[in-house]
Amino acid sequence: MKSKLLFMALSTSIFFTTYSIAKSKLAPIDMGDGLMTFVPYTTESPSVLSEALSNTLSYMGNEERLAYDVYNKLYAEWGIKQFTNIANNSEIKHIQAVQSLIQKYKLNDAVHFTNVDLPALGYINTSVTQMQSGTYDISKIQKLYDDLVAQGSTSEIEALKVGCTVEVVDVDDLDVYIKIAQESNVSDIEETFNFLRDGSYNHYWSFDKGLKNKGVSEGCCTWSELCHPEYPQQEKGNGGKGRK
Repeated sequence: MKSKLLFMALSTSIFFTTYSIAKSKLAPIDMGDGLMTFVPYTTESPSVLSEALSNTLSYMGNEERLAYDVYNKLYAEWGIKQFTNIANNSEIKHIQAVQSLIQKYKLNDAVHFTNVDLPALGYINTSVTQMQSGTYDISKIQKLYDDLVAQGSTSEIEALKVGCTVEVVDVDDLDVYIKIAQESNVSDIEETFNFLRDGSYNHYWSFDKGLKNKGVSEGCCTWSELCHPEYPQQEKGNGGKGRK
């Protein structure tokens, strides 16, 4: 009897888990070590991407890796929890989400990405933890990484300011790339980029809070170029599911 009840409970759990994944268009990604995560995905047939849209994938793949690498580097430097939490709970999923699109559209960074201007890294099937930290194949991203790590290594406040900077740069780029995806009528890329941008909003406010906890009363808005009070925030007391 107990075995039968256990089987029924497991069957019900599997059904609802599968239903939830299908309903929300999430695809499982193997993170290694027996861990799984889920990223936005659609089962619609791949189409041929324009050069401009293909380049958004190479750029965001590099930019999300930059965030992951910078935050891990600054966590090692200062031990501030926001950095490791965001890098290893969120940015790694962002990298995998972009990587899954590159795999889906069978893009080769040495062939399809005209904005790759450094030796191509060929990370289409490489796990995130096996990618070389701090090395990119787009020179603009490489310079930004070098500058941000140098800046963030000077003090805890500058490190948290770097966090604000990374997220603002992400949002600015994604605003443009989401429009390209919309104009190209490629919904899976649009959905994934919206997923990345929602994450950047949350990370921005996490760094804002970190600065305020360090006595910087205006948080990210201490610097006018990083001040974005219009970014959505998660509602308190609602499990992080709602938005203001």
